Amino acid sequence: MVFKVIEDECIACGACVPSCPVDAISEKDDGKAVIDASKCNSCGDCVDICPVDCIKEEKGCC
Repeated sequence: MVFKVIEDECIACGACVPSCPVDAISEKDDGKAVIDASKCNSCGDCVDICPVDCIKEEKGCC
């Protein structure tokens, strides 16, 4: 399981970026977060820290 930022809900606060122990989260030019799925270890730390609950489990196809 990996996590995804719901871009329309992200308020660009940056709280999730330092919470990621594997540096899978970065900020785009507009300040909104993006998660690199290839680096995400599914720890969920970002989910716990997000003040607007915009980080969700990315659903697989199967």
